[in-house]
Amino acid sequence: MNIKITYNWLLDFLETDATAYEIQKYLSLCGPSIESVQKIEGDYVFDIEVTSNRIDTASVIGIAQECVAILPQFGKKAKLKLEPIIEFTFKKLEPSEIDCLKIKIANQKLCSRFSAIVLSDVSIQSAPEFIKQRLTACGVKSINNVVDISNYLMITLGQPTHIFDFNQIKKLSLTLRESVKGEKITTLDEKEITLPGGDIIIEDGEGRLIDLCGIMGGLNSSVTTKTKNVLLFVQTYNKQLIRKTTMITGQRSVAASYFEKGLDEERVEPTLVYGVELLQKYAEGKIASKLYDIYPEPYKIKTISLKFDEIDKMIGIKISKKEVGTILENLNLKVKTNSSDQLIINIPSYRKYDLNTKEDIVEEIARVYGYYKLPNNLPPAVYVKQPKELENLFLVISKIKYFFKHLGFHETINYSMVSKELLEKFDFKPDAYLKISNSISSEIEYLRQALLPSLVKNIKDNQGKEAVLNFFEIAKVYLPKKITLPEEKYRVALVTNTDFFTLKGLMEALFKELNIDNYQIKPAKNSLFTTAQGEIVINKKTVGCFGQLSNHYRSKNNIKKSVYLLEIDLQTLVDNFKLISAYKPINPYAVIKLDLTIELSKEKNFALIKEKGFNLSKFLQKIELLGLYQNRANLRFYFSSSARNLTEEEAKKELEKIKEPVLK
Repeated sequence: MNIKITYNWLLDFLETDATAYEIQKYLSLCGPSIESVQKIEGDYVFDIEVTSNRIDTASVIGIAQECVAILPQFGKKAKLKLEPIIEFTFKKLEPSEIDCLKIKIANQKLCSRFSAIVLSDVSIQSAPEFIKQRLTACGVKSINNVVDISNYLMITLGQPTHIFDFNQIKKLSLTLRESVKGEKITTLDEKEITLPGGDIIIEDGEGRLIDLCGIMGGLNSSVTTKTKNVLLFVQTYNKQLIRKTTMITGQRSVAASYFEKGLDEERVEPTLVYGVELLQKYAEGKIASKLYDIYPEPYKIKTISLKFDEIDKMIGIKISKKEVGTILENLNLKVKTNSSDQLIINIPSYRKYDLNTKEDIVEEIARVYGYYKLPNNLPPAVYVKQPKELENLFLVISKIKYFFKHLGFHETINYSMVSKELLEKFDFKPDAYLKISNSISSEIEYLRQALLPSLVKNIKDNQGKEAVLNFFEIAKVYLPKKITLPEEKYRVALVTNTDFFTLKGLMEALFKELNIDNYQIKPAKNSLFTTAQGEIVINKKTVGCFGQLSNHYRSKNNIKKSVYLLEIDLQTLVDNFKLISAYKPINPYAVIKLDLTIELSKEKNFALIKEKGFNLSKFLQKIELLGLYQNRANLRFYFSSSARNLTEEEAKKELEKIKEPVLK
């Protein structure tokens, strides 16, 4: 976000000899970027970019604190004239004993600090000229002295405030609570907002919504020319709820930009005190109530420990201890050093959200010291040896990718999450899947347990663009486990719209490429496929499946042509992968080839024939499928001996040994 402040406004809090343009130059080098300086009559306007994690700098006092830290690095004087948290305390007030307001907070998690005070006999008129000029220069429209003071406080101290017309609060009662879905409020800009529910709102004694907290006040309690008594209202709210409301309703405001980033509860007190002072001085207000301050969990000083050698190691150069101490002191980070040369650093309340680790402290030292001073030497290249299992995994993944690439397949990278609609298209039950609670889209809501549905969707999205579609994917699936995190497993999957035998050939070629020969293909009964299917078994364990997508699921997914799918557990391939195939000496003796036509059935399939054939004949070397016609397979049997030449008669006898049990 960007804020605008003026140079003279800054000098109200900062004693410095730096010019406006020097402040722009030096702060932009080491802190908030001052994007422009515009000269106006007797003053200069800074346009400052504030990073989201440094909302404490989105104010005059915040920029003054940055000047104190940065300007001395360039030989410029910089000192705070006053520290609001120290100067503007409740001790300066003289509150009345009158308890004229009933306050109820339904849930303390909505509002970490709630403070308010009533002022009577205010005079609604034009704001003082210096306030009007400064607000106008910063792009804020001047309305009247009371409203202008509210805006002036926000820019000065970085704490938004709200001022109610006290007499418009029915039954003098305020209840801060979460909204109910469908409730409505008309805000100051005269827009009627229908609330989604769970928003922070305030209702008065008659149940009217009078404030959409942290975003914009209600029109029904706004200050008008007839206002005589006001309630000055300073709070800090749950930043997540403020952000949620602004995003859902689309109701944005400058105040919301502050509150959604998390404000410092300790700045509530000086803001209220300074606000009372301005209202007394420029609106003739008189304190007419007790001080209301609900602050159940005051800030407890947070400390971070850091050694000097850690600073040098992280930054890459040696900075003297004296300079480190000066930088930390100027950043208002109180430091103690113990006997082991360790720094114990106290974190001020306004830095509690962005300073959490010792790395954060080192980053602060480096930026104030000056990133531009750091040598631009690249660190030497270092080889980090990976665990053997990871090296094997990446090696196999690389080989598979290149293998499929050279066969004309396209690698797809799908989301790890799928939609409920896609799961239901395969009759999977969404309740059995892990669901992301805060998904940004219903298309990526459930962690997938298989890769095939995503690949089928890839085919559907690309059908008609090419005659032949070949896709593969290597990715993780996520299998739910009770209590603990899900089990993550790598899978390799492919899809083609050619034919079943091409798919089976690709699978066998993949195993050959990885030098895996201890696999078996067995009949399967997977409802995802037609009867043209099988399962892959390695070491008596089913590790994959393949087949033709059933007509039922083709229809549900609007697939026009037949689709053939394969999915295998990748870790099994890694465990059985061999970089070099086992050596087999060349057989010097003749090979006799004999053909046989066999009618196939569910009980008599190619896998079973192979299994029986190799069990029955010690001379059988290979079985090859030559062709298939009307469910009749033309097979070629290769017979050979490693000790002598077989005769044709011996080979025929071996074939008969196989033929008799197979044809039964």
